[in-house]
Amino acid sequence: MFVEFLLVATFLSALVVLAAPDRYAGKLATALSLLPLAGVVVMWTQYDASGNALTGGEIAFETRETWFEFGPYTLQWYVGVDGVSFPLLALTVVLVTLALVSSWTPIDERESQFYGLVLLLETALIGVFTALDFFVWFVFWEFVLIPMYVLIAGWGGPRRKYAAIKFLVYTNLGSLVMFTGLFALVLGLGDSLTALSLPEISQQLLAGNLDSIDVGLLGETVTVDPAALELGAFVLLFLGFAVKVPVVPFHTWLPDAHVEAPTPVSVILAGVLLKMGTYALLRFNFTMLPGVAEDLAAPIAAIGVISVVYGAMLALAQQDLKRIVAYSSISSMGYVVVGLVAFTAHGMGGATFQMISHGLISALLFMAVGVVYNATHTRMVGDMAGLADRMPYTAWIFIAGAFGYMGLPLMSGFAAEVLVFIGAFDSATIPAAPLVTALAMFGIVIVAGYLLWGIQRSLFGGFGLETDYDIGRAPAHDIAPMLVLLALIVVLGVNPDIVYEAIQNAVSPLVENGGVSSGSGTQSAVGALTGGWVR
Repeated sequence: MFVEFLLVATFLSALVVLAAPDRYAGKLATALSLLPLAGVVVMWTQYDASGNALTGGEIAFETRETWFEFGPYTLQWYVGVDGVSFPLLALTVVLVTLALVSSWTPIDERESQFYGLVLLLETALIGVFTALDFFVWFVFWEFVLIPMYVLIAGWGGPRRKYAAIKFLVYTNLGSLVMFTGLFALVLGLGDSLTALSLPEISQQLLAGNLDSIDVGLLGETVTVDPAALELGAFVLLFLGFAVKVPVVPFHTWLPDAHVEAPTPVSVILAGVLLKMGTYALLRFNFTMLPGVAEDLAAPIAAIGVISVVYGAMLALAQQDLKRIVAYSSISSMGYVVVGLVAFTAHGMGGATFQMISHGLISALLFMAVGVVYNATHTRMVGDMAGLADRMPYTAWIFIAGAFGYMGLPLMSGFAAEVLVFIGAFDSATIPAAPLVTALAMFGIVIVAGYLLWGIQRSLFGGFGLETDYDIGRAPAHDIAPMLVLLALIVVLGVNPDIVYEAIQNAVSPLVENGGVSSGSGTQSAVGALTGGWVR
């Protein structure tokens, strides 16, 4: 019942904070956020699971109860974690607590509403990473949008309403496309599927139990064979999740959301929400339909590499520190896509580890930018200089986080990127894998360029600020969460096996199902484009 404790405790905490007076809301929310954090720590000490939950592996902290019959399907309360979802669950509760601490200074209006919504957002995120029934998972997936939309629209910058609406429209359309793809598979599985649990859907697909379906098209009935159905569903799922990641060209909502969102919300958005997209890609596309992923490895790898390089070049062109960090997230998520499509142990494991590493490093950089903005009231690189003398702790933490992004050895960013590159280089599914890996590695050079440029212009040189604000050292409650994040980045960089061993246990079955020998259905999914539609 550990998962239920996390969900109930966080949800009730949100209600308590919403009803609390504003002057107590921040400290109360932070204190109550320690409940799910403590729960995850206890779970970590008792964690014992092997394999991937969706391919028949053991599930830790599993609860499975039947709700009711829905047509031919049984709807269930089905939750649990494995080596893929548990590290992301831990990342969620850690970042939410630290984000709440970092919000004590910038949030000074309607505080009970703000902090209550953050805890509601945490509840939904916990559900996304623990739900193993599609219906339950989809409810949590969609519920995430509500508090995030209100947080951006209610406490964001001058263009907050535009950014919030853009975020909502993009992600809702992505959800609709994804939902269509998944239910096409459910219809194709027909009577072989008795429940909407993700493990059962996955196992039935891997067993090759997908049948043809009849659909209405322009007034005629068209029969879609299994290979064409797999291909169409994979594309729909990929497009839906690609919006959430986001990858190029579905990335345009992200910089606006980051720039307008208050700093604590940017921390959660970059640290956790983007991981929903890559987590779903791993859970659905690369677990349920590995044969199609193999057939489409070339375009998927191209999308990943383009996201790495293009995102980094966009960051290089920015003057706003927050936009620099926002665009760098697009680049980092590109590495995850490249690692996943490699279908090697280190590729898929490194991609999952990159989700954790990027969550920590991006959260640290957004916090540092927020502290600088609180002191200077500007994020424009050209408007500031020499801040290292006035804000030494913030400056050096900012520099350390930037080096983590650049892949400095003994930091988590280095371990994640090396694992992805090793896995991608040895891939048998990616055409010209060494060349693709080399192109992705070039992104590190651009990352170093824009981060070093931003650091040099804003932190060093003679002090210069066009405003009369008194710039001094940041308060302890701003520095403390950044130090915690930096410590975690170093610990995972020195000893990745703290989480990587569990990740490897979970991705190993996926590697066995994928690769050049994998496939399901009666023919190649790509080949279905020429002969898969039969009247």
